Amino acid sequence: MDYGKIVGESFAYAKDAVVGKWMQWLLLVVATLLLCIPLMGYTVRVFRGDTPAPEVTGWGSLFIDGIKYLIISLIYALPSLVILFVTLGSALIAALSGNAVEELAGVEGLFFGMAIFIVVAVICGLFGMIGVIRFAKTGSMGEAFNFVEIKETIGHIGWFTYILAFVVMFIVQVVLAVILGIITMIPILGFIIEFVLVAPIAIFEARYFVQVYESTGASL
Repeated sequence: MDYGKIVGESFAYAKDAVVGKWMQWLLLVVATLLLCIPLMGYTVRVFRGDTPAPEVTGWGSLFIDGIKYLIISLIYALPSLVILFVTLGSALIAALSGNAVEELAGVEGLFFGMAIFIVVAVICGLFGMIGVIRFAKTGSMGEAFNFVEIKETIGHIGWFTYILAFVVMFIVQVVLAVILGIITMIPILGFIIEFVLVAPIAIFEARYFVQVYESTGASL
């Protein structure tokens, strides 16, 4: 898989979605302002593989798809969140116990629990991304949890290849975070610029992962 080519194409896709299309960019900013729900609905259209980037129309469906996307994301996040809350809760109880042995056990439990949290979060993220794309392409929320098909899709991509795709995106996100961090140092204007860039970045990321998905030649 040519990750550089995929990143480049995704960047060009996101750029073409907003640069020179100022009214569309403005609508995407409005979609971001509305708790990002319509923006999530728009990325669902990107996940479908539409090229070029779709127009910002049909706000009703944007809201509906955005809410469905949010629900799917929350369900996939639930296992890791439960582990996180239990881990932090147990550590807090141990810290407040005033017993040195329990406090030590709490620290050990914290590290162990966080390790499990990270592993579960990664696994849920790997399955969740394919699940969201399947939902986008089929229109069925049930397909977002078709674990047999999701596992088969990841197998076609290749587990190592797929995980590496996430690593590449993580590196890109770190670079973007550094750039945005510098931008936000500009009083007021920096925050505005960062906010305006939320939509193009979301489009870029969605396009990146749908290309990874379509590298299998899958139609769904």
